[in-house]
Amino acid sequence: MELSLTHSKGISNLYSSDSHRLRQQIKCKCSPWYSSLATKSTKSFSGHIWSLNAKQKQNKQMVLCSQKQEIPVLEARSIEEIYDSLAERLLPKVALLAESDNLKSKYIIGLAGPPGAGKTTVASEVVFRLNKLWALKASTQSDDIATVLPMDGFHLYRSQLDVMENPEEAHARRGAPWTFNPELLLKCLHSIRNEGSVYAPSFDHGVGDPVENDVFVSLKHKIVIVEGNYLFLEDGFWKEVCAVFDEKWFVEIDIDTAMERVRKRHIATGKEPDVAKWRIEYNDRPNAVLIMKSKKNADLVIKSVDLEPS
Repeated sequence: MELSLTHSKGISNLYSSDSHRLRQQIKCKCSPWYSSLATKSTKSFSGHIWSLNAKQKQNKQMVLCSQKQEIPVLEARSIEEIYDSLAERLLPKVALLAESDNLKSKYIIGLAGPPGAGKTTVASEVVFRLNKLWALKASTQSDDIATVLPMDGFHLYRSQLDVMENPEEAHARRGAPWTFNPELLLKCLHSIRNEGSVYAPSFDHGVGDPVENDVFVSLKHKIVIVEGNYLFLEDGFWKEVCAVFDEKWFVEIDIDTAMERVRKRHIATGKEPDVAKWRIEYNDRPNAVLIMKSKKNADLVIKSVDLEPS
């Protein structure tokens, strides 16, 4: 069965035509992850409606995929089921990439959502499961086929905030879009696409600054999940970042629930309760509201269940 699982907005001209054709081929294969969940009625993802049969409705492990405003929505009773489903969704794509003559080929997924939605956990768990599935499929000891690239490493340094027009405001609002370096992130993503490998920065929360060249995306990593808050914004370099992704996932969560998770995180890292409350209202909540507006740019919405905050 042929079926597009994404609503791609197009690929930048900087990519080679061969690589573009491979990614289009990958996108057009209907994965068992979805075809096993639904039986075709009158419409499909490209404008059709899907209905679950009676036997599947009785399946305790069932994961539901529906449409809201033309964006597929993934829901399940437990977050473990979502992890498994997303990993299974990507397995056919890995197989195509592994067989490609283009050793630099990559399938890059953007995973966005507000703070506290669970992005980091989703990304790491899906990658873990995908690597395990691929090792079983390969039947031999193999290198990891997937990896995670966190957006956190692209924070501006504290020294860069110090020289801004209002340093006090810059430090207080650290975590807002303008306290990141999306231009550097875009350059990194272009290197992954064009060269197949790159050294990228991570973020040391103890020190409070990026750590250069601490994350390595290798030629053997065929699936790269980039996770972060602002990946789907529509202005400046963020818009160009969004255009790089082959698939865009958004973790949806009630903002109050997310902010409660963030409050607990602040307290766990040593902040006094009143400081944590102030930071949420002054910085985290406004950021979350902005991020939720970018959900419309996603190809798949993942409904947050009971998972640890990212």
